[in-house]
Amino acid sequence: MKTSFIKMHGLGNDFVIFDGRQAPIRLNAQQAAKLADRRMGIGCDQVIVMEASSKADVFMRILNADGSEVSSCGNATRCVAWLIMQENRKDTATVETRAGIMQAVRIGDKDIRVDMGMPKFEWQDIPLAKAVDTKKLDITHGDLHSPAVVSMGNPHMVFVVKDVESVDLQAAGKILEHHPLFPERANVSIAQVIDKRHVKLRVWERGAGLTLACGTAACATVAALHNNGLVDAIAEIKLPGGTLNIEWDKVTQHIYMTGAVAESFTGEVKL
Repeated sequence: MKTSFIKMHGLGNDFVIFDGRQAPIRLNAQQAAKLADRRMGIGCDQVIVMEASSKADVFMRILNADGSEVSSCGNATRCVAWLIMQENRKDTATVETRAGIMQAVRIGDKDIRVDMGMPKFEWQDIPLAKAVDTKKLDITHGDLHSPAVVSMGNPHMVFVVKDVESVDLQAAGKILEHHPLFPERANVSIAQVIDKRHVKLRVWERGAGLTLACGTAACATVAALHNNGLVDAIAEIKLPGGTLNIEWDKVTQHIYMTGAVAESFTGEVKL
């Protein structure tokens, strides 16, 4: 038997999405990695399984390209929320993840705004291996130094650089992802501040590698840079795949992410 899937992406951050709400889909790490392989499989950054939820419209299980399971993915949340909105013919959707329940609203045909929750800055919440100043870690790799650290349901280190294109993030990301200070590995971002409202960003995503976009990294970047006085609480984050609009509501402390989603194709695969 074959199982249907839909291939979607948020600014190039791409997903193979299965609907396991009616008939359970049990994917292990090896299966997910094979599906994600861009030469021998379908190809994606993450494999997503939609499951039934008693707390929200849907539960979203997230498996990285290497098969590891993670708690949060902003771009995938927008894609799954859009699918639920289409299905229910509504302009709102709730998506449960291991990091919590995300509230999503349609603000355009395929533009989705998601409440990504509150950023966390305490070392134990990220988590880190020991107590440190999360605004400025004592980490250096080549020209990269002193990253800020934030959790958006997953751990992020954010380096400020003069030019994001001049950094070999492929080489740096492979090493920094596994820094011993991060027991759950780290997402590694390099941010170039254009002005208080505009940032260029490139991201190495743990378990997936270089990605064209990362929603949680964009949120983490605004939180980290705003805390250090470098950007406003509202900023446009320009990633290789496109732009995300990030707003940190300083009253509720929640971060809101807005961006586009797109369908690539549908198909069937023998699991």
